[in-house]
Amino acid sequence: MLEQIVQPKTGTFSAELAEYVLAMTFPKAAIKRYLKLSAKAQTGTLTPAEEAELDDYLNANTMLAVLKSKARNSLKKARSRA
Repeated sequence: MLEQIVQPKTGTFSAELAEYVLAMTFPKAAIKRYLKLSAKAQTGTLTPAEEAELDDYLNANTMLAVLKSKARNSLKKARSRA
């Protein structure tokens, strides 16, 4: 559904927005927390609250990946016009 909304292949971000999106990353503390939750998930010891938190991280990562795909396509399109 997200890809249908964002349409990453269209490449319609401005160059400035595309560069901003490509620079986006998770803070180190969030990565550390994700890794901890992921390890607990692999051992089957997540609480329901931790499972929901891990789902939030996974959803955010998916959204960021789709946005970065659109950003890369946008820059590629802008460079081909230059």
